[in-house]
Amino acid sequence: MIPLIDTRLLDEVSAEAKAAPRGRKNRNFHPANEFPAHRLLNAVQPGSYIAPHRHNDPNKDETMVVLRGALGLVEFDVAGNVLRCTALQAGGEVLGCDIPHGTFHTVLALAPDTVFLEAKAGPYAALADSEKATWAPQEGDAGAAAYLAALRARFD
Repeated sequence: MIPLIDTRLLDEVSAEAKAAPRGRKNRNFHPANEFPAHRLLNAVQPGSYIAPHRHNDPNKDETMVVLRGALGLVEFDVAGNVLRCTALQAGGEVLGCDIPHGTFHTVLALAPDTVFLEAKAGPYAALADSEKATWAPQEGDAGAAAYLAALRARFD
């Protein structure tokens, strides 16, 4: 049977994100981390911090389309300067993005219960040190909340 992406599923994954300590939850459509094509829903709540990062592998471009809520996309240069901030909104003028490999970026929820569809090449691999932004706090670092608040303020 073909899985459907409906409001019930969006409600379910949003509730899981709300209950999760990190304020986000994904629902994979690919059968395993080793699978060559990753397709998933990501539900993210305001206040969830995703550290800026990039994917160096030329096969790891990343596509995101917002299905519910609003997502802030922040692009950085290699020194950590903000190049552009773009609001992606379900039903809005800008619905999604395609992030080329090698581009430092982060996303943050601009509305409660934000859900986006993400597609990228597998298999899953944890970020290498060269893919982490050394100029930004990592998740769990003392300065992460203040850094996230400063990024969020760019969308007000």
